[in-house]
Amino acid sequence: MKKIELDIVALSHSVTQSHNYAVVLGEQHGSRRLPIVIGGFEAQAIAVAMERMNPNRPLTHDLFKNALETFEVELKEVVINNLLDGIFYARLICLKDSKIVEIDSRTSDALALAVRFDCPIYTYEFILDAAGVILEDPEDEEETEETEEVPKRKRKKAGKETALSQYSEADLTKMLDDVLANEDYERAAEIRDELNKRGSQ
Repeated sequence: MKKIELDIVALSHSVTQSHNYAVVLGEQHGSRRLPIVIGGFEAQAIAVAMERMNPNRPLTHDLFKNALETFEVELKEVVINNLLDGIFYARLICLKDSKIVEIDSRTSDALALAVRFDCPIYTYEFILDAAGVILEDPEDEEETEETEEVPKRKRKKAGKETALSQYSEADLTKMLDDVLANEDYERAAEIRDELNKRGSQ
């Protein structure tokens, strides 16, 4: 079967299952989106890697990545290979001593590792046909991402943006170190956004 390459285009609260999140995958050469409900821990693991944060202690997925690299196992790609009763299944396609090794994985864990290894994510046509949604107007994508797909951070930032703007860059940098030490990655992302905003001015 022909594989279809996907990118992670958004990470948001799930609108169908409270206390869960949804990672939205988009096909590289098309308008279809594949939303997958994941747990809070896995959402945090994906967000930390996407934000290029460096926790003081390795998260579980960082530990697994370090273990694979120590034993010279390369993660070549992630394939979302099946969908049964609403549950997605995935496999890690690894290379060890010039041999391909496939490892069964939860899709959320596979995505968290794909971000860390910067490897491609694939799925198949029948999965997109069954669970994909079509983005009808590509021009609406930016608006969707701004208003629907990342609402949590924007809502929280509204109340904290003024407070953050009152700190100097040195204070913000120290604060960023402190919240990373406390593993408050959402707050760290807000501080980093403020620092990045100043850097672009």
